[in-house]
Amino acid sequence: MTQQHAAPTPVSRLTAKKRPAVRYAIRVLVLFCVLLIAAQGWSAWTARQSRLAENAAATSNMASALAAQAESTIRIVDTVLAGVVERVEHDGATPAASDRLRSHMRNMVKEVKELHGLFVYGADGSWLVSSLERPIAGNNADREYFQYHLKNPSRAVHIGKPVRSRSTGVWILPVSRRLDKPDGSFAGVALGTVQIAFFADLYERFDVGRQGVVFLAHDDGTLIYRRPFSEALIGTNIASGPVFQTYRATGPVGTAMLRSKIDGIVRLYSFRHLDKLPLIVATAQSKEEILAEWQQSSLLLSGATLLVVFLLVGVGARLVRQIMIRDQLEAELRIAEEHLQERNQALTVLATRDGLTGLANRRHFEDTLHLELKRARRTGTPLSLVLLDVDFFKKYNDRYGHVAGDDCLRQVAGALRGGLARPTDLAARYGGEEFAVILPSTSRIGARYVAERLRLAIMELGIGHADNPSGVATISAGACTFHPTPGAALEPEALLMQADALLYRAKANGRNRVCSDLDNTDAPPSPTLAI
Repeated sequence: MTQQHAAPTPVSRLTAKKRPAVRYAIRVLVLFCVLLIAAQGWSAWTARQSRLAENAAATSNMASALAAQAESTIRIVDTVLAGVVERVEHDGATPAASDRLRSHMRNMVKEVKELHGLFVYGADGSWLVSSLERPIAGNNADREYFQYHLKNPSRAVHIGKPVRSRSTGVWILPVSRRLDKPDGSFAGVALGTVQIAFFADLYERFDVGRQGVVFLAHDDGTLIYRRPFSEALIGTNIASGPVFQTYRATGPVGTAMLRSKIDGIVRLYSFRHLDKLPLIVATAQSKEEILAEWQQSSLLLSGATLLVVFLLVGVGARLVRQIMIRDQLEAELRIAEEHLQERNQALTVLATRDGLTGLANRRHFEDTLHLELKRARRTGTPLSLVLLDVDFFKKYNDRYGHVAGDDCLRQVAGALRGGLARPTDLAARYGGEEFAVILPSTSRIGARYVAERLRLAIMELGIGHADNPSGVATISAGACTFHPTPGAALEPEALLMQADALLYRAKANGRNRVCSDLDNTDAPPSPTLAI
């Protein structure tokens, strides 16, 4: 009898089809695990590079700001020094002229925070005039800056090597100019000094981390100041260090990861050579601190990735696939939510704040003015508006440059922000060097008082302005007040026109003053407003 084979059942056929699917699932699972690990590695690497790039940009910007501040400091001292040179060469060294010069020098040292002292030396190095309260007999012919001017006929400013002051004993940076006789021969040296501690106070404000570094040096490698501060390093030569080697190789501006010759710490350095002065400023953050947060997050993410891989292998393809889908969706939702929040915050800042000064921008100002006018009409309370303009700002930019001009506007904005006592008051940048202040529930007298207070606060900043008769940056202001009455329907444009007209009047009457609708429009402003 012939043996017959049983036909395969539907279950066996399904089982036969299932076996390849399981193998495919295992292969896909293994491949997925490999890809997951690779993606995590790539993400960690790109995050690391992104972190380094962000900090490189930040340190570069910080180096630029430090260079601008250093140059501003030297230029301010040089401006004062040039005035001393002109007085000495024009008025001579008579007793009367020396007394006037001494008084002028003392006033300059008191008013200019960058200055530590002013001195005039004769052709033999003897002390002729100084800003000291008590005259000191001595001779500075042995100083490097004196020998430089003795041998060099140049009239340009000279930045010397840091030395200890013979009058006060502190470390100073000499800034000097040559004095000439009418026939062009050497007549002596005019010296202005900047205390090294001034740079310490200035650079301590910058956050460079626990192991960060900021330094200022001559471009020949002579160290002027280094943070963290060590007095033993002042005047040492770091020309053979990695920063100067990179500077000589790449040019006046650069960023590089370097190992410090002083303490051996690897840092991300950004340096900048000042445009017209023989100085180099550098700032650095340690690589360890820059990557600390990245390392922690990478370890956490790597651990999470390995855990997911073990779960995938242990539980199975189908279950793991569902878990991965869920986790992936949750992660994407979290990232999307964070990105959305970040973008919303960025959009809010962009929509309401001025990028340079941090004050409200013009759009936010106009919206607020419109709302405050409505509130004033509804409540019957007065609303005051002050328009302010920095005097001779174009001349300031022409003389000191746009970087200094931007810094001037930031300082003025800071004074405006600090001068407003109420949270309801709003300071805004209206355009260019023009600012506006909205003062709800403020009468004419109150508006006049606030405008005067802001004007004096900006004067007290002492921002040097050689083209302003006051010698410092000042503002002119126009203040007007809207008193709502039944049926009053003043538009924002009309209030702005009133304030602008008063501002124009303040400028026409000599600047550095406040004109308000308290003034008699037919009479000039009170002299007390032109302090």
